[in-house]
Amino acid sequence: MKRVTKQRKAIEKIFSEHSIPMGIDELLAKARDYVENLNQATVYRNVNRMVEEGYLIKKTHPEAGTLFERSVKGHKHYFHCRNCNKLFELGCCSINESILTPPGFKTDGHELHLFGSCKECQD
Repeated sequence: MKRVTKQRKAIEKIFSEHSIPMGIDELLAKARDYVENLNQATVYRNVNRMVEEGYLIKKTHPEAGTLFERSVKGHKHYFHCRNCNKLFELGCCSINESILTPPGFKTDGHELHLFGSCKECQD
């Protein structure tokens, strides 16, 4: 049985309000709006538990590091603006793993990262 604390409720609320993956520091800053004295260790503990439970998935970004997002979103890819540091969800996944995987290898997943400047940063 999972224990539902005010800290966990705050983290769940953040992920229900934001569709883009977040790192621990960003999540901590947003969650402190709901639980003022929240600390990083508590966020890590809750996020790790939520990954184990399947509520969140863990993503690895080459520049942003480890990010987390709701698992209900399914498989997604993102564009990372290097100017404002925001992530933007791409419309779909066009990677055909069966074509890209070398003969004799078995693929169990993939990540695609696009980088550049978003529309607002180009203006």
